[in-house]
Amino acid sequence: MTGMDSMQQRLAEAMEQLSATETAVARAEEELRESSCTVKSTDRSVEVTVDAQGSLVAMRFLGGLYRDMTAPELAASVLEAVERGRTIMARQVMSVLDPLTRALPAIPEMPGLTVDWGKIFGPGVLAEPDDTDVRYSQRKLRDEISEDEGE
Repeated sequence: MTGMDSMQQRLAEAMEQLSATETAVARAEEELRESSCTVKSTDRSVEVTVDAQGSLVAMRFLGGLYRDMTAPELAASVLEAVERGRTIMARQVMSVLDPLTRALPAIPEMPGLTVDWGKIFGPGVLAEPDDTDVRYSQRKLRDEISEDEGE
Protein backbone atom coordinates (compact mmCIF):
# COMPACT_ATOMS: atom_id res chain seq x y z
CA MET A 1 0.00 0.00 0.00
CA THR A 2 1.42 3.35 -0.97
CA GLY A 3 1.53 6.37 1.34
CA MET A 4 -1.36 7.96 -0.57
CA ASP A 5 -3.51 4.79 -0.28
CA SER A 6 -2.77 4.62 3.44
CA MET A 7 -3.75 8.27 3.90
CA GLN A 8 -6.97 7.78 1.92
CA GLN A 9 -7.83 4.72 4.00
CA ARG A 10 -7.19 6.64 7.23
CA LEU A 11 -9.30 9.52 5.96
CA ALA A 12 -12.15 7.14 5.04
CA GLU A 13 -11.95 5.52 8.50
CA ALA A 14 -11.94 8.94 10.15
CA MET A 15 -14.99 10.05 8.15
CA GLU A 16 -16.79 6.83 9.11
CA GLN A 17 -15.94 7.40 12.77
CA LEU A 18 -17.05 11.03 12.55
CA SER A 19 -20.38 9.98 11.06
CA ALA A 20 -20.89 7.40 13.82
CA THR A 21 -20.02 10.03 16.44
CA GLU A 22 -22.48 12.52 14.94
CA THR A 23 -25.20 9.86 15.08
CA ALA A 24 -24.33 9.08 18.70
CA VAL A 25 -24.41 12.79 19.62
CA ALA A 26 -27.86 13.19 18.02
CA ARG A 27 -29.09 10.12 19.94
CA ALA A 28 -27.63 11.49 23.20
CA GLU A 29 -29.24 14.89 22.64
CA GLU A 30 -32.61 13.24 22.08
CA GLU A 31 -32.23 11.08 25.20
CA LEU A 32 -31.30 14.09 27.31
CA ARG A 33 -34.04 16.29 25.86
CA GLU A 34 -36.61 13.77 27.12
CA SER A 35 -34.97 13.10 30.51
CA SER A 36 -35.82 14.37 33.97
CA CYS A 37 -35.54 13.25 37.57
CA THR A 38 -37.81 13.73 40.55
CA VAL A 39 -36.32 14.02 44.06
CA LYS A 40 -37.56 14.83 47.54
CA SER A 41 -35.95 17.17 50.04
CA THR A 42 -34.21 15.48 52.95
CA ASP A 43 -37.06 16.45 55.29
CA ARG A 44 -39.55 15.02 52.73
CA SER A 45 -41.59 18.23 52.62
CA VAL A 46 -40.89 19.09 48.98
CA GLU A 47 -40.65 17.08 45.76
CA VAL A 48 -39.15 18.63 42.63
CA THR A 49 -38.63 17.53 39.05
CA VAL A 50 -35.58 18.80 37.18
CA ASP A 51 -34.87 18.38 33.47
CA ALA A 52 -31.51 17.71 31.80
CA GLN A 53 -30.78 21.44 31.50
CA GLY A 54 -31.15 21.76 35.28
CA SER A 55 -34.43 23.65 35.01
CA LEU A 56 -37.08 23.17 37.63
CA VAL A 57 -40.11 21.80 35.76
CA ALA A 58 -42.38 20.75 38.65
CA MET A 59 -42.66 21.14 42.42
CA ARG A 60 -45.03 19.67 44.98
CA PHE A 61 -45.37 20.26 48.71
CA LEU A 62 -45.87 16.91 50.43
CA GLY A 63 -48.06 15.83 53.29
CA GLY A 64 -48.87 19.27 54.62
CA LEU A 65 -45.46 19.48 56.30
CA TYR A 66 -44.90 22.91 54.78
CA ARG A 67 -47.74 24.34 56.90
CA ASP A 68 -45.68 23.98 60.07
CA MET A 69 -42.48 25.36 58.53
CA THR A 70 -41.20 28.90 58.72
CA ALA A 71 -40.61 30.67 55.42
CA PRO A 72 -36.80 30.27 55.71
CA GLU A 73 -37.19 26.54 56.50
CA LEU A 74 -39.46 25.99 53.50
CA ALA A 75 -37.13 27.99 51.25
CA ALA A 76 -34.16 25.90 52.45
CA SER A 77 -36.05 22.66 51.70
CA VAL A 78 -36.96 23.85 48.21
CA LEU A 79 -33.40 24.97 47.47
CA GLU A 80 -31.93 21.73 48.82
CA ALA A 81 -34.24 19.58 46.68
CA VAL A 82 -33.60 21.64 43.54
CA GLU A 83 -29.83 21.55 44.05
CA ARG A 84 -29.92 17.78 44.60
CA GLY A 85 -32.05 17.30 41.47
CA ARG A 86 -29.69 19.45 39.40
CA THR A 87 -26.66 17.51 40.62
CA ILE A 88 -28.29 14.17 39.83
CA MET A 89 -29.28 15.32 36.33
CA ALA A 90 -25.77 16.71 35.77
CA ARG A 91 -24.41 13.24 36.57
CA GLN A 92 -26.87 11.79 34.04
CA VAL A 93 -25.67 14.27 31.40
CA MET A 94 -22.06 13.31 32.21
CA SER A 95 -22.77 9.59 31.86
CA VAL A 96 -24.43 10.12 28.47
CA LEU A 97 -21.90 12.58 27.03
CA ASP A 98 -18.60 11.41 28.53
CA PRO A 99 -18.09 8.51 26.08
CA LEU A 100 -18.50 11.00 23.22
CA THR A 101 -15.62 13.12 24.49
CA ARG A 102 -13.04 10.38 23.91
CA ALA A 103 -10.48 10.50 21.10
CA LEU A 104 -11.53 9.27 17.70
CA PRO A 105 -9.43 6.12 17.25
CA ALA A 106 -9.11 6.58 13.48
CA ILE A 107 -7.41 9.96 13.94
CA PRO A 108 -4.52 9.59 16.37
CA GLU A 109 -3.43 13.17 15.65
CA MET A 110 -6.72 14.45 17.15
CA PRO A 111 -6.69 14.19 20.92
CA GLY A 112 -9.93 13.56 22.77
CA LEU A 113 -11.87 16.41 24.24
CA THR A 114 -11.16 16.76 27.94
CA VAL A 115 -14.16 18.05 29.82
CA ASP A 116 -13.87 19.51 33.33
CA TRP A 117 -17.27 18.40 34.60
CA GLY A 118 -16.62 19.97 38.02
CA LYS A 119 -16.04 23.35 36.41
CA ILE A 120 -19.22 23.06 34.32
CA PHE A 121 -21.61 21.67 36.96
CA GLY A 122 -19.80 22.47 40.23
CA PRO A 123 -17.68 20.21 42.42
CA GLY A 124 -20.71 18.41 43.92
CA VAL A 125 -21.26 16.57 40.64
CA LEU A 126 -18.03 14.62 41.23
CA ALA A 127 -18.98 13.55 44.78
CA GLU A 128 -20.38 10.13 45.61
CA PRO A 129 -23.96 10.04 44.26
CA ASP A 130 -26.94 9.65 46.58
CA ASP A 131 -29.61 8.41 44.17
CA THR A 132 -31.97 7.00 46.77
CA ASP A 133 -35.58 8.07 46.30
CA VAL A 134 -34.87 9.39 42.80
CA ARG A 135 -37.29 8.77 39.95
CA TYR A 136 -35.91 9.13 36.45
CA SER A 137 -38.16 9.53 33.48
CA GLN A 138 -37.99 9.88 29.76
CA ARG A 139 -41.13 11.43 28.33
CA LYS A 140 -40.80 9.44 25.11
CA LEU A 141 -40.86 6.14 27.00
CA ARG A 142 -43.76 7.24 29.21
CA ASP A 143 -45.76 8.32 26.13
CA GLU A 144 -45.18 4.94 24.50
CA ILE A 145 -46.31 3.10 27.63
CA SER A 146 -49.43 5.27 27.89
CA GLU A 147 -50.29 4.53 24.26
CA ASP A 148 -49.81 0.79 24.82
CA GLU A 149 -52.17 0.78 27.82
CA GLY A 150 -54.98 2.22 25.69
CA GLU A 151 -54.80 -0.55 23.10
